[in-house]
Amino acid sequence: MTGKLPITVIILTKNEQEVIERAIESSINYFSQIIVLDSFSDDLTVALAEKSGAEVYQRRFDGYASQRNYALKEMPKKNDWILFLDADEMVTDELAIELSGSLNDISNLRFGMAYMRRKDFFMGRWLRRSSGYPTWFGRLCHAPSVNVEREINEEYHCSLPTIKLSSHLLHYPFAKGLAFWVERHNRYSSNEALEKVSTSNGTKGTLFSIDPGLRRIFLKKVFMKLPMRPLIAFLYLYFFRMGFIDGRAGFRYAVLRSFYEFLIDVKSDELILKNMDDD
Repeated sequence: MTGKLPITVIILTKNEQEVIERAIESSINYFSQIIVLDSFSDDLTVALAEKSGAEVYQRRFDGYASQRNYALKEMPKKNDWILFLDADEMVTDELAIELSGSLNDISNLRFGMAYMRRKDFFMGRWLRRSSGYPTWFGRLCHAPSVNVEREINEEYHCSLPTIKLSSHLLHYPFAKGLAFWVERHNRYSSNEALEKVSTSNGTKGTLFSIDPGLRRIFLKKVFMKLPMRPLIAFLYLYFFRMGFIDGRAGFRYAVLRSFYEFLIDVKSDELILKNMDDD
């Protein structure tokens, strides 16, 4: 691969000093621009990002979808093509090479968004089974053609055809420690509970959607309506997906995911009772 790709990498941050350098270093040799969109971190995130070669913009956080839409539609950048990278993720050599081979399709707008998979790591190993792999995420976006909805566990919507890439991102969700993962998913579960009890049906997908994002939306909506979801989540990840092959890490991760679903259900019931009392 010669020259840097005409793609802007955008990393959303809020107190990511433990991981931000690694994310930038994994991508800075491949892409023509690296931008950190920071939500006024009060640690060393900004200083470390600038030291690593990224440009830094700051915007007060008002939701993940809002931040990403700002990056897509309003924030100044060199390129119309955006690769969203989380601070606890890394770009692989294989992904950069694959994107380089797709430059003709990118420049001719033969697609507007590319989905890719992640390899999730926990306790020093890739959770190939217990993480639910493969899950497809919309990450490479033609900015004018993509809009992001849902402020937590975002949904990407594209007006042009979409494609799947064969290469991976590397994801280290526990790089900042288990306590951080628990705190973050405590916040996520509160937002998911609000979504669950909302009267809005939101975007509808189908099981047979060609677009993996729409198919994921449909499956999530079905899953959120199931009784005993926390138990189902554990059984699905640990037994049906054979998470036990991932060893102790697989068991622990399946338990954590089940606990996350339990929090959503308990908080949903709490909101319903509160709404009944208010009425």
